[in-house]
Amino acid sequence: MTRGTETLELPIIDAAVSICRYMNATSGGGVASRAPSLRWVSSSHLHLDAPSLQSDSKDIPTPARKSGGTLLLLNFMKMKLPDWIERLTAHFLTLVLSFTFPGAHGQFDVSRVGPAQVTALVGSNATLSVSVTGATDPAVTWFMGDLPVLTWTVGSDAPPDIPDDNRKVLKIEPNGSLTFINVPLNYTGSYTVEMTKSGLGAASTRFSLKVYEKIQGVILIAEPKLAVEGSEQFTLLYSLAQGQVEQQRWFFNSTQIEADSHYTIEERSLTVLNPNQWDTGQYRVLLTNPFSSVTAYKNVTVLYGPEASTLEATPAKKYYEAGDSLILSCRAAGVPQPTVQWVFGGKTFNEGVLNLTNVQTSQGGVYTCMLHNELTGAQDQRNMTLFIYERPTGNPNCSVQWEGNVDLQYHCEWPGGTPPAQLSFPALSNTSSGEEDFSLTVAASDELNGETITCMAIHPLESKTCNITAKSPMKFLETVRTTVNSEGKIVVGFSCVSEASPKAVVSWFRGSEAVGNGTVSQISNDTTQLKISDHNVTVFLLEKYTCTCRNPLGSRSREIQLQGPLISDSSLFPNHDGTIITLTWEVPPTSIVTGFDIQMKGPDLLSGTPNGTRSKGSSNGYRTIQMKPGAARSTDIFVLDPESTYRFRIIPRARMTEGEPSEVHRIGPGEGLSGPAIAGIAAGIPCSLLVLLLLCGLIFFCIYCNKNKSQQARYPVSRAVEKTITIQPETTPHNRLEGGVKSPPDYNRLHQAPSERSVALPTFVPPPPVRVATTV
Repeated sequence: MTRGTETLELPIIDAAVSICRYMNATSGGGVASRAPSLRWVSSSHLHLDAPSLQSDSKDIPTPARKSGGTLLLLNFMKMKLPDWIERLTAHFLTLVLSFTFPGAHGQFDVSRVGPAQVTALVGSNATLSVSVTGATDPAVTWFMGDLPVLTWTVGSDAPPDIPDDNRKVLKIEPNGSLTFINVPLNYTGSYTVEMTKSGLGAASTRFSLKVYEKIQGVILIAEPKLAVEGSEQFTLLYSLAQGQVEQQRWFFNSTQIEADSHYTIEERSLTVLNPNQWDTGQYRVLLTNPFSSVTAYKNVTVLYGPEASTLEATPAKKYYEAGDSLILSCRAAGVPQPTVQWVFGGKTFNEGVLNLTNVQTSQGGVYTCMLHNELTGAQDQRNMTLFIYERPTGNPNCSVQWEGNVDLQYHCEWPGGTPPAQLSFPALSNTSSGEEDFSLTVAASDELNGETITCMAIHPLESKTCNITAKSPMKFLETVRTTVNSEGKIVVGFSCVSEASPKAVVSWFRGSEAVGNGTVSQISNDTTQLKISDHNVTVFLLEKYTCTCRNPLGSRSREIQLQGPLISDSSLFPNHDGTIITLTWEVPPTSIVTGFDIQMKGPDLLSGTPNGTRSKGSSNGYRTIQMKPGAARSTDIFVLDPESTYRFRIIPRARMTEGEPSEVHRIGPGEGLSGPAIAGIAAGIPCSLLVLLLLCGLIFFCIYCNKNKSQQARYPVSRAVEKTITIQPETTPHNRLEGGVKSPPDYNRLHQAPSERSVALPTFVPPPPVRVATTV
């Protein structure tokens, strides 16, 4: 048996004999590895820690019980001594042992029994073992982080104080150690034990518990799913169903990967930077913790290409004649193998090899080989030009231009083709012709005006024609536009465009004086536009402007008389609520307008105040509420009061010059009362009051007369029958009311004077037809 620590627990009465025997036993085995220590277990027992005993020692007191490295001596005597004797004996023995065992009164301390870092498998039991020296029965408190989770006094019969949430997991050992029962995963953390003893202070030590699950369900994935050469990176990430990873190791084709400029290793991931085709292979990750080890694999293929493409034509020639046969091939490297398409003349051939037999001139030209990686989408293309006897491209093109001031130059071209096409104008000359690009000049005449001239384009493979018609300028309409430049000048732009062939040249005149480029006027390069600028609008109104469009076959002219700012038409369109209106207007085509003032007469708009309200009232004059540019032709105005009357008009402007206002547009309720109507109402009010007074007097007089009549003397009614009155019941039945029968009239009240009706009488019910005699 190797040496360890023996614990002796014995009654005080037997202490002297037992300790002596113990010392003999320990001394028989040699020099102790450390000094023994002694502490009280109870008032009648001591706890002795000393160097290990040899298992064959015969001097150890008996009876004894040995468990692990601890030897517990049981009581020799079962007798119970009085307390005062035990206390006296205890003090005496303490004095003796203090000289015998130097560790009996050592410093109060709590130490770990085992490592500070404790690992446990989830669901298993784990113990944080401690040893206490220098004190007996200390108070123990265990902390999870900063939170106390268990409090107890060593040797106490009382149960430990454990929160309900931790009661099923935490268990205190007799010596103060903490045991976890079926430890859950969330109990990983830092634990501190603190023991206190009155008069000795406090001692503590710290543990770190880490609970692990077995690693299971590891999946290794790649992001992005397709690794492409030339991309920035691709990443391998692992996920697991359960477990905690203590260490991860990455391998590529059985070689462990270390982080460098090509690889980046992070928690749960491996990143391959700037991947290339040489990064294709098997990747695996090895995940370990103290209780399990799992490996996951992922095969990665880095896609690349197409690259190193080649084109070949067999047999190789500089050009091919009609009827020849040849083969075109195209190929390139890549993963996956790139697909090949041939494109020629707008057609696509899904073949890597084109077999051209009996080629014609139409098959000559540029052949394009399209290489495509179907997974990465990468493309490459290579061109090959086949020279075959070919016809000219497109169709012949005809045009007519000026030559001098009186001649027409007819032009025809049809470039390309082998040999070049022969071009001519048979209607103009039977002897003149040219190749590819041909021009013919003739004198302008009325016969050519509107006459269609044909260009004959002749090629050995094909003949074509094109037509051109020369014509004098057609009738046209001028356009005028007004703006303001950065200098604040009014700029009037004229445009005269007439359909003509060849294109007409435009000449401009102010009155009888020709207009050219200068500080005031500018003519466009094609002469179709003229711009004149000035600060004063009246300058533009002094004279007429004339534009003349001409070519060798004729001319057309238009006179332009400018007008000042003017509104030719205007309209008002309200919405259905009457709170928003839209004003529209038009101006004459030759009117000079740079802007518009929108004026209103009436109360302020509702949006004019912060709360959207205003006091009712009307303004007697017009005021400008909006200003619009010269190109504007409409505007919206809001928010109007539907119960108020507004008037609107548009003032055209040429900078500071105002034109005639547009017609006034009114919106709102009726016009109101006119002057005569108001005068009639004023005269009628006194008459109405007089009539009302007379009517009140008449009503009062009638009431007074009726009252006097009702106050005449009445006599008692005799029961003698002097006169009979036959009363017939109503033949019309009463209408039934909801919830009951309609009450008949109260005939008693009909025959009573007002003074007699103060006493309530029973309701009268009409009897059947009877004869009643009444004496008056």
